[in-house]
Amino acid sequence: MPQTVHALDHLVLTVADIDATAQFYQTILSMTVERFTAADGTIRTALKFGDQKINLHQAGQEFEPKALRPTPGSADLCFLTSSSPSAWKAHLDQNNIVIEDGPVPRTGATGPLTSLYIRDPDANLIEISSPA
Repeated sequence: MPQTVHALDHLVLTVADIDATAQFYQTILSMTVERFTAADGTIRTALKFGDQKINLHQAGQEFEPKALRPTPGSADLCFLTSSSPSAWKAHLDQNNIVIEDGPVPRTGATGPLTSLYIRDPDANLIEISSPA
C-alpha cells in the first residue's frame, strides 16, 4: 500500500511585520493569534482557524529548516467560509480592505466556489471562498 497524506496541519508565512500580519488576520479573517513556545524554546506566533494554523516567521530571522527562498508576499492562499460573498464584501468595505476581484466563480478542491480576492499586509493574495 502506498504512503499517503490526508490533511494540512500548518503552513508558514514569512512576513515583514509579525504584529501587523497578526492584527490583519485576527481583525479581517477572525483568526486567533497564538504565541507558543516551540520545541527549541523560542517564542513563536501562529494564526489559528479550524484545525489548522499558519506559523509566522519574521523575514530575515526565519526558523530552521526553512523554505529555500522565504519571501514576504509570495503566497496565494484560499480560505473557505460559510458566510456569503455579500456579507464578506460588506465586512471588507467596513474595514477599508480593497477587493481585487470578485465575487467570481472558481473551482476548489471539492467543487465550485464563489471567491473574493484581497491582499494581506505583505501583498500575499488571499482568496475568501464560499462553496457554491
